[in-house]
Amino acid sequence: MTISAEPHIRSGQWEDALTFVAVNADKAAYAELFSYFAPRLKAFGMKMFGNEQQALEMVQDTMLNVWKKASLFDASRGCASTWIFTIARNVRFDMLRKKQSRKDDISADDLWADGDYPEQEDSSSDKWETMLLSEKLAPHFDSLPPAQRLVMQKVYLEEKSHQEVSDELDIPLGTVKSRIRLALDRLREALDDTRS
Repeated sequence: MTISAEPHIRSGQWEDALTFVAVNADKAAYAELFSYFAPRLKAFGMKMFGNEQQALEMVQDTMLNVWKKASLFDASRGCASTWIFTIARNVRFDMLRKKQSRKDDISADDLWADGDYPEQEDSSSDKWETMLLSEKLAPHFDSLPPAQRLVMQKVYLEEKSHQEVSDELDIPLGTVKSRIRLALDRLREALDDTRS
């Protein structure tokens, strides 16, 4: 799979591109979406898996889902990038589930006879809780002010460090942290409102 350079479409038109794909099965619009999002999804996959092959598989599955499910995208509920990265996260969870179900009958004791186990990432229940929480947050995420939404997307969806976001957006580290804090407060209030 070749991941090309920047496309010619402007970032404000991703929602339109998804609509063209949904309504007209527009291959040119899909190619532009692919050109823009594939490198970003690959970077996301590399951080998640630490393995290029798995990252590329995640990109392929995600973009195939974008093609097949473009008609499900609703611009009134959020921006295209949030929708696409949500698909990527779900593909990642599916890949992790498949990987766990395919494990051989080798126990950890066979691999680490001295009992020195590596740190485990998250338990399955933690992953499910995170996925369920993200599904509850998704509708509220897009109501954040653009500056806060951008920082949250980079930190939580792209899993970049606060310093990386500060460097990338050319804003002070304190501003990144303030935007995250304010966004989390807004999201917490939105969740509290939906529970009551």
